[in-house]
Amino acid sequence: MAVLLFNKPYGVLSQFTDPEGRPTLKAYIPVARVYPAGRLDLRSEGLLMLSDDPKLRGLLTSQGSKLPREYWVQVEGEPDEQDLQRLREGVWVDGRRLKALRVDRMPAPELWPRTPPVRVRPTSWLRMVLTEGRKHQVRRMTAAIGHPTQRLVRWAIGPFTLHGLAPGQWRYLTPSEEAKLWRLLGRKPTRRRPRRTDPGPHPTSAEK
Repeated sequence: MAVLLFNKPYGVLSQFTDPEGRPTLKAYIPVARVYPAGRLDLRSEGLLMLSDDPKLRGLLTSQGSKLPREYWVQVEGEPDEQDLQRLREGVWVDGRRLKALRVDRMPAPELWPRTPPVRVRPTSWLRMVLTEGRKHQVRRMTAAIGHPTQRLVRWAIGPFTLHGLAPGQWRYLTPSEEAKLWRLLGRKPTRRRPRRTDPGPHPTSAEK
């Protein structure tokens, strides 16, 4: 079994093929039979978890999975405390209540530059933690309070973060990290096959 963490760059699809010829994971991850457990949209950046184990991918993407996802969100304007409380309590979007487990203001993080850069001013940063992963959920929630998302970076899935991974880099989970992941999901692990390659991080194609 293989489980990978990948820092998805802006403008890259969360899939390995695209009939329109847009950038995909194929340019970055040369590991056979791994697929993403969940997605980030084309304009979003940050942590993707991939695996060759269908059981694990299903657990990670199930709405029953309570593994928290932490997002760093640059929004237009400056939401006040009432706006943040609305996100915590839930906003109604298309007949569905969307809420965050946690929302806080945060200082502007030291991130890699994005191309194209965010040109809207002023902006501010929020840390949002969700336990569900509905399509465009963060963007729809911030738009509902009148502060559209300008940049969206997923920093963490559970205890696993982007630490040490530049955009386009990936690494394997260590055996102890894999064991921790299965414990958090409350399931017994699929039997591991020995892995012959080093854990990483592995460089982007441009760095090779």
